Order: sequence, then C-alpha cells, then structure tokens
Amino acid sequence: MIFRKATINDVAKIVEMIADDELGKSREQYQIPLPNEYLRAFQNIDADQNQELIVVENENAEIIGTLQLSFIQYLTYRGGIRAQIEAVRIKKDQRGLGIGKAMFEWAIERAKERKAHVLQLTSDKRRPNAIRFYESLGFKATHEGMKLHF
Repeated sequence: MIFRKATINDVAKIVEMIADDELGKSREQYQIPLPNEYLRAFQNIDADQNQELIVVENENAEIIGTLQLSFIQYLTYRGGIRAQIEAVRIKKDQRGLGIGKAMFEWAIERAKERKAHVLQLTSDKRRPNAIRFYESLGFKATHEGMKLHF
C-alpha cells in the first residue's frame, strides 16, 4: 500500500468513499461534476500545514482508502499537539482485508513524527462496528463528546 497526500484529482474518489454508507448518504452529495464546496474545502485543507488529507493506493494505483489528520496546537499538556483523525474510509470491496489497521498504524506513526502527544477520534454512536474496531486498536472512550450542529 502507498500512503500519499491527496491531490485535487483525488477529491471525487474521496467524496465517493465518504458518501458510500448510510450516514454518508444522508449528508454528502456525491455526483460528477462534484459540487464546488468539496473543491473549495480541498483547497483550504491543502493550504493548511496542519491538515493532511491522505489517500491509500493499492499495487494498481487504485485509491482504496482515505483519512484526514489534523494537528491542533494546545496550551494544555505543556503546549502539546493533538492529532485528530477523521473521515477514515475504505472502499467497500476492500474492507476486512487489514487495510484499516494498516491505515491506523500509519496514522499513529505520522502523529508521532509530528510530535503529537495523543491521537484522538470521534465516531458516531450508530457505528458500533467502527467503535469496536477502534477499541481493538487501543483507543479508549475516556471523554464524553458533544456536538452542536448548525
């Protein structure tokens, strides 16, 4: 597997993976051409040195996974950096092959390279399989997360 920074040419494949589940279908709008909002978002992510939108390719250079790492500077933890992992997706026909585990191993190493003291994530409570997967990797539900949607 090859892990690389996403390019503008990858955005459609990324959005397709993000939209390819019950929750994604209800909030994303995957179509070709893509709505401009996705391209603008990519440009903002790409311009920010604390954002890394990553794609994973197989041996045929086919995109089979994606994730986004955000590095957040804090004053707490003596000025520590938190890494936040979001939008982890694997192409449906590639699930169950160990790709997710490899993606998280890569993300953990990348967070350490960037001197983060913690890698955190959130997962929708309607994704029990994902939560069990994260727990199997050593993630612990140590905080109660809350969101206020606008």
